[in-house]
Amino acid sequence: MEHTRKIIHIDMDAFYASVEQLDNPELRGKPVAVGGSSQRGVVSAASYEARKFGVRSAMSSVIAKRNCAELIFVKPRFERYKEISQQIRKIFLEYTDLVEPLSLDEAYLDVTENKKGNPSATLIAREIREKIKEKTGLNASAGISINKFIAKVASDINKPNGQKTVAPEEVIEFLENLDIRKFYGVGKVTAEKMYRLGIFSGKDLKEKSEEFLTEHFGKSGAHFYNVVRGIHLSEVKPHRIRKSLGAERTFSENISSEIFMIDRLENISEEIEKRLKKSKVAGKTVTLKIKYSDFTLQTRSKTINNYIASKELILEIARELLYQEKMKDSVRLLGISLSNLNTEKGEKEEEKKEISVQLRFKF
Repeated sequence: MEHTRKIIHIDMDAFYASVEQLDNPELRGKPVAVGGSSQRGVVSAASYEARKFGVRSAMSSVIAKRNCAELIFVKPRFERYKEISQQIRKIFLEYTDLVEPLSLDEAYLDVTENKKGNPSATLIAREIREKIKEKTGLNASAGISINKFIAKVASDINKPNGQKTVAPEEVIEFLENLDIRKFYGVGKVTAEKMYRLGIFSGKDLKEKSEEFLTEHFGKSGAHFYNVVRGIHLSEVKPHRIRKSLGAERTFSENISSEIFMIDRLENISEEIEKRLKKSKVAGKTVTLKIKYSDFTLQTRSKTINNYIASKELILEIARELLYQEKMKDSVRLLGISLSNLNTEKGEKEEEKKEISVQLRFKF
């Protein structure tokens, strides 16, 4: 049957920082950074008060503190974030079983057919946001449209604590007028490359041929060609297939001794083993991540024939990768990830492409 899907993207507003402000009234209204410290580490999340000073996630704590002298650093409490995330997930499931979590603080919902029998995805999104506020005390934003890509982009338009609906008849105009930096998946480097090619908006992007985009952006070229035309066939998958699993550590002081590095890698391997057992997965590719004192990043990978999940084997390969070439400087962060997981077996067979014909319906 021909139909247009009704997709909602729910994104919690400054989730980690908002939870900290919720649980500690003294932090409310103040610039808060979760993770890192004034001397070290990386910011995991920033409150909206901190964002006004240019503090962002993945930013060095030192730079964040420089931007905002009054910044308050708080240690992350992932168990607490997970607890609230599960409460939010239960609310989603009241409306549809087609829920695809992207992380603890965001998810896609397909409400084309929903448990409430409500034909309006806009009203469902508003109701869900009200329930989240009532249940947890936290604000959420939402994007509503015909596919995951547009819903994701739309959820950022009226943040915080707002929502944006892009109805079927509005899709093309919405995408044409969109700043290229707002396209989900277009990072800083890609945006700068597009600028050099004279692409500043969706309209500019749409004027380029698929051959031109593929030539300049590889496989992503076809993706850009399609999404700017409102074509994105990825379905909401309730059981997302995990692609990788890993852990990393930022050190309080830079280390240059390989003996100390091995010691840290052993701890990281142990943590990964625990996560692998909990997730009941194993992998074939081990990647070592090294961040040097000058913040340059290096990764080294090795793929083996058999699936592994033990800390001993993971550490053995990580050690081999560490000694693969000489370290160029002292190290501030080490990480290990395991990919090419056995969860990916049969993934291609499970993926089905549907042909979606856009028909108008009540959003």
